[in-house]
Amino acid sequence: MNFNMFKGIKEKINQIKSELPENVTLVAVSKTKPVADIQEAYDAGQRVFGENKIQEMVEKYDVLPKDIQWHMIGHLQRNKVKYMAHFVDLIHGVDSFKTLKEIDKQAKKHNRIINCLLQAHIAEEETKFGLSFSEIKEILASDELSELKNVNIIGLMGMATFTDNETQLKNEFLALKNLFDEIRNNDSNLTVLSMGMSGDYQIAIDCGSTMVRIGSSIFGSRNYIV
Repeated sequence: MNFNMFKGIKEKINQIKSELPENVTLVAVSKTKPVADIQEAYDAGQRVFGENKIQEMVEKYDVLPKDIQWHMIGHLQRNKVKYMAHFVDLIHGVDSFKTLKEIDKQAKKHNRIINCLLQAHIAEEETKFGLSFSEIKEILASDELSELKNVNIIGLMGMATFTDNETQLKNEFLALKNLFDEIRNNDSNLTVLSMGMSGDYQIAIDCGSTMVRIGSSIFGSRNYIV
């Protein structure tokens, strides 16, 4: 029997945090979860939360404490950036230069600089979003990027294949870590490597992740409205 299922949100967060290295940030993925659950995690000391739908994140931002750092972790639709530009702390899934331009445009309206991660495609599944490694290098080296004054690329993000094959997961994570290290040699501004979710975050950490996105291991399985 899995006794972890009987633990409360506070206990789960404290257990996970106790196991994480000091340099690894925990993003509590609260998508589909009610405000009460997020408040319980907040009361346990958690301040970084991840959502994958902008409308849901905006609704939660409006009613929850304002010292929460909200991370947009889902695929980003450019026409919805404006709804979160006034408060979002970090955008994980930037997968095109057009998206960066829109984030810059909306951030400028609020006199903000929004931190972003470029999403790399590392999984075998074609359904996963992300840039190729060469596209990431091209964006970071481009003169056009230097013209965007209201976005700040601070790292990379990747989602591994949904598989129990630990060797495959390790290879995918290490490929992104190698790219991250290669880029960092020329760009010290890159400090965040967001890899790993509930099912694979321990492997991701072993491969060099500095930020893990954990939802079901904290809040239980997702709540879907049918």
